[in-house]
Amino acid sequence: MTASPHPPLPLTLDKSSAMPLTEQIHRGIAAAIEQAALIPGMRLPSWIDLAAQLGVARGTVRVAYEKLAADQLIEASRAAGTRVAARPSRARVSDQVLDPGAFVSMYRELTAGPGIFQPGIPSRESLPSKLMARLRTRALAAEISGAALYPDPRGELALRREIAAYLAVARGLVCSPDQILITGGYAAGLGVVLRALGLEGRRAWMEEPGFFFTRHALELGRLTPVPVLVDEEGLDVDAGWRDAPDAALAVVTAGQQAPLGVTMSLRRRLRLLEWAASTDGWIVEDDYLSELQLQGRAAPALASLDRHGRVIHIGSFSKTIDPRLRLGFVVAPASLAARLGEVAACLAPPPGPAAQLAIAGFMHEGHYLRHLRRTKRLYLAQRDRLLRALRERGLCTHPAALAVLVRTPDGVSDLAVARALFSFGIAPAPLSVWYARATQARSGLMLSVATAPAAQIERACDRLVETLARFGAGMGSAETRA
Repeated sequence: MTASPHPPLPLTLDKSSAMPLTEQIHRGIAAAIEQAALIPGMRLPSWIDLAAQLGVARGTVRVAYEKLAADQLIEASRAAGTRVAARPSRARVSDQVLDPGAFVSMYRELTAGPGIFQPGIPSRESLPSKLMARLRTRALAAEISGAALYPDPRGELALRREIAAYLAVARGLVCSPDQILITGGYAAGLGVVLRALGLEGRRAWMEEPGFFFTRHALELGRLTPVPVLVDEEGLDVDAGWRDAPDAALAVVTAGQQAPLGVTMSLRRRLRLLEWAASTDGWIVEDDYLSELQLQGRAAPALASLDRHGRVIHIGSFSKTIDPRLRLGFVVAPASLAARLGEVAACLAPPPGPAAQLAIAGFMHEGHYLRHLRRTKRLYLAQRDRLLRALRERGLCTHPAALAVLVRTPDGVSDLAVARALFSFGIAPAPLSVWYARATQARSGLMLSVATAPAAQIERACDRLVETLARFGAGMGSAETRA
């Protein structure tokens, strides 16, 4: 018996299906090609022969073949017949699980949760969720019923007006709504700023310790971060001037330094502004905690002292309302506002109008300031209770903004301790990852007071002490973090 010039096709047709037979044949052969059941160069039966094999009309198979040819999956010629087209092989779906990379893996690990003591996450207790849901529903209805036009790339004017009014009252920063750009959170704002400034190849001062995401963002923006130590007055400007006099940018958390919690002194602020004015340098002020100063009034924004237009203020609602909003803002010096608007229009438009209008309503009706007052009272009570619980267990501590710093035993990896605690639903952040230089790095745990519910503090502290004891001795001699 003569062998068939082509193998039988792996096709099963369901004539009772609502899907046309032509489409079933097309999809079946396409799937066989994608899954390498049919390899390039393999000969297929003619549409006449396949129609006979399947018991369908010839025209049905012919149309399916025409669609496959249009998709460049098969090719036909009188000499060679119909064959599977030569094309790059595609890995099976199961083989396409890509390594996200070291940075994204770390990002996912450090932001996983929710967990007790997890930094960067606001408490849900103080947020009026029903009110917020009502405002968002109203804003979404307004968006849907409005004209289908492209929105202002700088963001909704209503929100920019509310932010300008809030900054004047709470942060001492007087600006026009036209200087404000709405962004998809702090990271998006920083990305717009770096693109607008065009400082590729230059050096940038970066707080040591400082926010590791910001450090990596500078590297992605093709700047070279230069670690500048932070002391009890904030960034050591003279050290930065000495170590990197040619720097074009400085990124600071002047209000409450992340992660140590110190407020930059007036002397250092003026010195930093002097550096920027005399070198044509730029300053990015990361106001990540806004006015969430737990004791006393928050210091004015660094940008409120700027008389030369060198400070770019970036804020967000992630720590005060919800990080899932992905909503932030940039306050640009007047000379830079148009350039930032161009970058936003072409490369980084803001989130949709509904989210913006909901927050604008939340602020306009006075809910935002009341929410901040409630939140500060809650956090202060939780911090005091956490400090008391830790000290009762023999741990020396240091309050730092919205966190409490606790040292890990000498020689013990704070990252390893943090990973061990996460299995119990406890998620402090390791302090060492905030340092760029291993020689300067301190090992410790950052315990957020925002995610430390009073009812769970005692149990979580017991588990913390047990885990630290398991990793090493000498807990009674833990040093105070500064």
